[in-house]
Amino acid sequence: MIVTKTPFRVTLGGGGTDLPSYYQKHGGMIFAMAIDKCMYVMLNKPTVDQWIRIHYTQSEQVEQVSKLKHELAREALRFHGIEHSIEIASLADIPAGTGVGSSSCYMVGLLNAIRAYQRKYCSLQELAEEACHIELDILKKPIGKQDQYMAAFGGLTLLEIEPSGKVVVKSINLGLGARQDFVNNTHIYYTGIRRSAEDVLIEQDSAMKQNKPLNHVADSLHNIKELGYRILEAITRENFDIWGYLLDEHWQNKKRMSSKVSFSKVDVIYDEVKQNYNVLGGKVIGAGGGGFLMLYCEKDARKLEAFMAKQGMHRLHYSISDVGTTVLTNYLA
Repeated sequence: MIVTKTPFRVTLGGGGTDLPSYYQKHGGMIFAMAIDKCMYVMLNKPTVDQWIRIHYTQSEQVEQVSKLKHELAREALRFHGIEHSIEIASLADIPAGTGVGSSSCYMVGLLNAIRAYQRKYCSLQELAEEACHIELDILKKPIGKQDQYMAAFGGLTLLEIEPSGKVVVKSINLGLGARQDFVNNTHIYYTGIRRSAEDVLIEQDSAMKQNKPLNHVADSLHNIKELGYRILEAITRENFDIWGYLLDEHWQNKKRMSSKVSFSKVDVIYDEVKQNYNVLGGKVIGAGGGGFLMLYCEKDARKLEAFMAKQGMHRLHYSISDVGTTVLTNYLA
């Protein structure tokens, strides 16, 4: 059996500028961190038959790869010429539909496992681009490139995306004490709401393609990209209070892009914690509509945690994962 471990990501700045409809015209930037909550993909070769078996929230058993309903697994296997005799299962620390890049984590983790199985090793850049090709070009997903790259590389990372689609990956280093302060003060709470990001991203993608002289989505994304660089500077200079205020500015720009980004429960809670619980800023992680709420709070964190728990939103305790996708075990080698 081969087991891979792939970290989920949290976007800190530039979210949305990694979609082709934006970066092909203006270039994109993403500043994000991988966290120590992961997707696990297990791959095994059956010994007594040639069935393909896939286990996720459902289970499938088919004779031909083309009959698989799980499109990520189907296209990954097709891409590598695997037509039969394979079993794949997945487990995750965080459920799907929560804005932390689970689909791309699955894709990158599976491709890593397949390459280990076939002994076709490649660079992390090639692995990320392979995942992008399958998701964006073959499956036509209305997504960007950050999830695949963050899954592959991990760390506290800057991704700069050229109009050609080339991604330049830069690791960002913080001192150990500063890094711990950042994690301690940047809270993540689970809203309990799961959703697909595709509705929000389709709306954003469609608006970017309209080429209107006055395009509020394009304007918001320009601001978000500029804010992303300011957030990067604030964090690298360890000015974390400034990061908190910029997080609020980022959220206001993000909400202007679509009515689907936020929802009333989060808006009410966000206003409350800013007024009464020392929160400088926050945003919903991912495209919006549910998942996790990230809040920056330096003082009286226990009061904030207690208030959020009463709202049914419990804190996710995490660390930054310095590595991306990894082969944990390979007993087929």
